[in-house]
Amino acid sequence: MRYPGGKRRLMTFLWKYLPVAEAVEGRYVEPFVGSGAVFFRLRPRRALLSDVNQELIDLYRGIRYAPRKVWTLYSSFGSTKEDYIYIRDVYRPKSLVERAARTLYLNRTCFKGMWRHNRLGNFNVGYGGQERRWTITEQILVSCASALRQAVLACSDFQTIVDCTERDDFIFLDPPYRPGYKEYWNSHYIWNQFRYSDYERLADSLQSAKSRGVHWAMTISSHEEILRLFRGNYALKLPRGTGKMPGILTSESGEVIITSYQIEGGKKL
Repeated sequence: MRYPGGKRRLMTFLWKYLPVAEAVEGRYVEPFVGSGAVFFRLRPRRALLSDVNQELIDLYRGIRYAPRKVWTLYSSFGSTKEDYIYIRDVYRPKSLVERAARTLYLNRTCFKGMWRHNRLGNFNVGYGGQERRWTITEQILVSCASALRQAVLACSDFQTIVDCTERDDFIFLDPPYRPGYKEYWNSHYIWNQFRYSDYERLADSLQSAKSRGVHWAMTISSHEEILRLFRGNYALKLPRGTGKMPGILTSESGEVIITSYQIEGGKKL
């Protein structure tokens, strides 16, 4: 998946502060799965992956169910701007495979992989070209399907997912945010807001999870009012992260990794 704010390009750094799959005695849990970069790198034995974006979850479900069928349909879609607009605005998929192929096609050919909807809930990102469409292959989808078979997929609010975790589970979180800002119009994610009150809910849920023996790590804005919510945990600045321009990394991102456990170089909040 192309995903603004996705952590694929930061994995070399993040990997030092996350457990290996064998060290996760319970489930690996992601309440904001997004591109799934950490999940696909970690390849845990058991996982719970969730997101509020139904199209995203249907994409993963479709790939898990029939990766070769998704690939065949994906490959059959046209390669012009007009084809893109037709798939975006006119084509109405009915089956799970059709929904997955459409979402994958739009993601790989829209502008910078942005995920934005209008107020009616319709995907409305402009055309970005075919350059990144064929950097994925049928075999990649088959490999993804293999990993996803170890996971339960859910479309849910994050709090429901965090609150169901148990001792020895590990949670990785990458909630929607604009680095350095307390409030964030989350236009690439869904047609709604992720408000400061949601950060407060998130902090309360994670604190409760920690008291149950759940470990967690999260990448998030370093805004002082957000960091204050996570007192008692450990924070470390990311050397690179999401900038103001979609898909562009910067050394002054205003992002941190916060963990419930002590990490090298991390400072207790």
